[in-house]
Amino acid sequence: MARIAVIGAGMGAMAAAARLAVAGHRVTVYEQTETYGGAVRRVERDGFAFDTGPGLLPLPAVYRDLFVKTGKETLEDVVELVQVDPAARHVFADGTEVSLPNASRAGVVAALDEALGAGAGQRWGDFLVRARETWDRTRRPLLEEPLWPDWRVLAEREPYPAVPHKRLLRTRRARTLREIGSWELRDERLAALLETQVLAYGLDPRTVPASAAVLPYMEHAFGTWYVRGGMRELARAVYERCVRRKVEFVFGAEVIRIPQKDGRAAGVELADGTAAGADHVVADVDPVRLRALTDRPLDEEGDVRADTVSPPFARFTVLLALRGEREAGAAHRTVVHAPDFESELDLLVAPGGERPGRPTVTVLRPDDPALRPDGAHESAVLSAVMSAEAGWEDEAVVRHCADLLLEAAGSAVPGLRERLLWHEVRTPAHTQAETGARHGAVPAPALAAGGGRFLHPANITRLPGLYRVGGWSHPGGGLPHAGMSGALVAGLIVEGPEFRGSQ
Repeated sequence: MARIAVIGAGMGAMAAAARLAVAGHRVTVYEQTETYGGAVRRVERDGFAFDTGPGLLPLPAVYRDLFVKTGKETLEDVVELVQVDPAARHVFADGTEVSLPNASRAGVVAALDEALGAGAGQRWGDFLVRARETWDRTRRPLLEEPLWPDWRVLAEREPYPAVPHKRLLRTRRARTLREIGSWELRDERLAALLETQVLAYGLDPRTVPASAAVLPYMEHAFGTWYVRGGMRELARAVYERCVRRKVEFVFGAEVIRIPQKDGRAAGVELADGTAAGADHVVADVDPVRLRALTDRPLDEEGDVRADTVSPPFARFTVLLALRGEREAGAAHRTVVHAPDFESELDLLVAPGGERPGRPTVTVLRPDDPALRPDGAHESAVLSAVMSAEAGWEDEAVVRHCADLLLEAAGSAVPGLRERLLWHEVRTPAHTQAETGARHGAVPAPALAAGGGRFLHPANITRLPGLYRVGGWSHPGGGLPHAGMSGALVAGLIVEGPEFRGSQ
């Protein structure tokens, strides 16, 4: 039985802790805040409750596997999973609207043909076929296996089977997501549908490799799910599974150093001066902070480096308390697309001193009694991806951005202004305070190609006994990826560096 210290109580860290405890190890989790879940948080006020992190769950099989491997109760025994249908309602800049059914290729094709014109659905359906091929080629190395020692193979090879595009006597193939939308989908609204699905992860479709096609494919193939009571219930269930497996949690415990002995990680040192020894240390922190804790480089020269991971994007969120009941047939999720998508992207990359035009806004309206005081009220969450460096300390900037989101939400919530009791704003600074991530940035999933810029640092580090877990490590951000990182780290500790992932 080994002593294992886990830094952070995010979803990846807790997934690793539960698996390691079941394997017979003594696991202690040190969390600098007073609760678990990382970015999966909840705000409660006046009888209203809101998810402030992820609002939906793709690929629930990752957490089903966690519960099967760590106890007798299944995931469905401890939370109620609800498949969201339609998966989303989209409101495009030209006023066109379409509701896309959940996990139904034929239904999506028919809906797009009806809303956007004959042929649009078929083009999207053909794209999904190519995206599935990309998923089949990258699923194991990017989700189910530790990062290959020869990760450059993933970095240099584009797995997306792009369609040849002839232009000016030249044949080209899409290398970026933007080129897929322009050359293969050939409709500004289909392109917006594609691009906003990767923008939600803080990725710029103009520079992200075509392999990012796996992200919309995952949602299409495995469906979109909601956890009744809010996504915080998933974090609670994982935490309680850890506790039942005898994982010890120490909250309000800021780790300031990872001591070393005989060239190995030897435990953790806390801000209050206490220290705890360990045979292995698992860190769910961003790469810059992890380097500071060890005071040494953690990757071989030329390996995936911390400064290649994640652009400086973050989520800006507005929580709405509404009077009046939710109208019949309201969509759980509505995406209100930006009127000028190109300008939106330019401002995300280089916001400068200019206030942004209206961004793409996601409106979540769960039909969930647990999130409202009674049937005569409704809670809703508005969010948009914005620059993490947009001057969030300026109250005028925050107020202006909140107004932009409220303006967009009028397309999703009838009579919004008249129904609004109050709203509460959460900037990237709130995310930074809760997760420790610089600028409140949210890590994106790992992607193939792109020269390795979209891969994340490996779970194993150069310091023996120290492992990375969570969204800032392989296989990257997002609830499924964080959960899988926990499985990879547990496998590497239990089986050793020869571990090659689940079969």
